[in-house]
Amino acid sequence: MPEASKNLPSISIVIPTYNSKRTLVQCLESIAKQDYPRKNIEIIIVDGGSRDNTIEIAKRFHADRILHNPLRTGEAGKSVGVEAASNEIILLQDSDNVLNRRDWLRRMVEPFENASVVGAEPLYYVCRKEDSLITRYCALLGMNDPICLYLGNYDRYSHVTGKWTELLVKERDYGNYLLLEVDEKNIPTIGANGFLVRTETLNKVNYRPYMFDIDIIHQMTKMGQNSFAKVKIGIVHLFADSVTTFMKKTYRRIRDYLFYEKHGMRNYPWRRLSLLRILKFEWYTLIFIPIVKDSMKGYKKAPDRAWLFHPIACWLTLFTYGVAFIVATR
Repeated sequence: MPEASKNLPSISIVIPTYNSKRTLVQCLESIAKQDYPRKNIEIIIVDGGSRDNTIEIAKRFHADRILHNPLRTGEAGKSVGVEAASNEIILLQDSDNVLNRRDWLRRMVEPFENASVVGAEPLYYVCRKEDSLITRYCALLGMNDPICLYLGNYDRYSHVTGKWTELLVKERDYGNYLLLEVDEKNIPTIGANGFLVRTETLNKVNYRPYMFDIDIIHQMTKMGQNSFAKVKIGIVHLFADSVTTFMKKTYRRIRDYLFYEKHGMRNYPWRRLSLLRILKFEWYTLIFIPIVKDSMKGYKKAPDRAWLFHPIACWLTLFTYGVAFIVATR
């Protein structure tokens, strides 16, 4: 084995699942194709009681451990998986994430040669022609929730703004990656969809019984563990293949946040975000023209008919958030 391979860190890949047959094959195939030494990889599937053939797929791809997630949610599954992980670095990879290149893991561990770096994630989402229109739209927008565009708080490159975030984050360009120094007031929504983190650092924060991605970053930052890397590669996120799935995921996201916040289980200060920016999103959506202009701006930079979904996505998001807030206040 080449010397470079001997020095590669060991990785525990934690994948929460629940009826994940639609995407899990692509996810695990992409791991199997990595040019990373298999002996340095531990694949941990944490299942919430799937009724499809998710477990059979996991066994077919030789998952090292298949664990039970009694609380069923993805956040609880991550917590169970991290608790069981035994390697130097943990990769939080959802079952709908696909590593789009053979050297993905090698590229992603490079920043960890810098002892100050505690976590790393890809800079952008990959847009593939074969993916659904909504998945392509989210990849090009750089986020799964269009409200984040108008809040300025997102963490992947957006073809609308030409930026990966609008928060005031200190960054230095190291060639293959950007080295970030975040502070408590400027923490992008990093921590999901291909996020690698040092196991030693993660074990110092509270991630039980639910691991909320941005919340663990917030805890690390408060501890002074605030150096992260944005690696100049992408990841595929098979977010939604229908409007129904898009709405369900949007509703579940805001419903769960309101529920867990009410019970004191969230620590990232989402409510500090600018009320004016939220009102801006509502106003832009209601008068329609600004969101159409943003759609055209994105199309000009990355031509794809998926941009037609942007105005629809904004309306669906505004409606879904409204319903979730009404239900939560009853």
